Amino acid sequence: MKKEDCIFCKIANGEIPANALYEDEVVKVIFDLSPASRGHVLILPKNHFDNVYSLDSQTAAHIFQVAVKIANGLKTALNCEGLNIVQNNGEAAGQTVMHFHMHLIPRYKQDTVNITWVPGENSEQKIEELKAKIIPYL
Repeated sequence: MKKEDCIFCKIANGEIPANALYEDEVVKVIFDLSPASRGHVLILPKNHFDNVYSLDSQTAAHIFQVAVKIANGLKTALNCEGLNIVQNNGEAAGQTVMHFHMHLIPRYKQDTVNITWVPGENSEQKIEELKAKIIPYL
């Protein structure tokens, strides 16, 4: 199902032209217009999902199968030395287009890509408290 006012739905379904790298019945993979590095692509499902919370398991599995295929192609063709897979959910996490999408960002030594955070601390007690809160919802 598409969402009429969603730009990624329009791109994924061919209503807006895009430089597609790969396409099948479920997804379209396009080059990012503001790439973090050479070869940066987005995987867009053709059906609309706002984020990972609304994604069905079959589509999620397919997206990750395509991610593996594309990642291997990027590594071989571009000789990248690493790869980040980035997927943001919600404005607080940096999501700017409210259509699920996955970034594949090839990494090269001495590139300018910066995906980092300040490490926190954890303890067995904190972990056990978190597990007790989360497990009932799984």
